[in-house]
Amino acid sequence: MTGMFLINVLLAIAWVFVTGGFSVLNGVFGFLLGLTALSLIREQIGTIGYVRRVRRVASLALLFLFELVMSAIRVFRLVLTPDLSTLQPGFIAYPLTVDRDFEISLLANLITLTPGTLSVDVSDNRRTLYIHAIHVPDPDAMRQDIATGFERKIMEAFR
Repeated sequence: MTGMFLINVLLAIAWVFVTGGFSVLNGVFGFLLGLTALSLIREQIGTIGYVRRVRRVASLALLFLFELVMSAIRVFRLVLTPDLSTLQPGFIAYPLTVDRDFEISLLANLITLTPGTLSVDVSDNRRTLYIHAIHVPDPDAMRQDIATGFERKIMEAFR
């Protein structure tokens, strides 16, 4: 898997040198162009798993960007609310399905980077993630959102 990533990066670097456009945007375009080339010949060189994984990681990144924007809007609305007595901050204990250190760290960081939420701690047995949220009217709905959102996408991308 890492071999295909290296080939993809080398294709992107080759694209940057051939075009002479030394910019991040051109490098990203070269990476996507290399990914497209690898997907076209995926059966011949065995890159089916790599292309699938890149798509799943991209899907996780897009979900994070969407959640980032939506959470920022929710926090913005909460801040502008004149009556803060309606605010229901709280801690929730989230039962983890992911069990690898990398996956737990990634989930905790994605939650922390999302406005209005903060990963506080992981239990010693690594089965529970403790999260603080600025507004938790329904803890079960929040747990369900994490399970069907970030956690599911992490498992799809890295397993």
